[in-house]
Amino acid sequence: MTNGSDIDWNAVIADPRFQTLHRRKQSFLTGLMVFSVVFYFLLPIGAAYFQELFKTKVWGVVNFGLLFALLQFVVAWSVAFYYSQVANRVFDRMAREIAADFETTRS
Repeated sequence: MTNGSDIDWNAVIADPRFQTLHRRKQSFLTGLMVFSVVFYFLLPIGAAYFQELFKTKVWGVVNFGLLFALLQFVVAWSVAFYYSQVANRVFDRMAREIAADFETTRS
């Protein structure tokens, strides 16, 4: 394995496979971020404009607002888990293929 200073990073960046990897990863992360931000802001918007819904009792003293607030944690962990699965399956494989080609050209 070569160290980072031995790699021609301009060649890596110019590689169409790297550009494809970057574009796919950026669009995937943008989608996850938009979903996360929308879901996060549903809590204060719901609490402000749908107060009766958020006061609705679900189970005992637990109301819909509290349940939705706790669901934020579940969604955050789910997004992180989903990203790690896709990154391991797709992005890391693509990055390894690109890195392997540039390491063999330097040897």
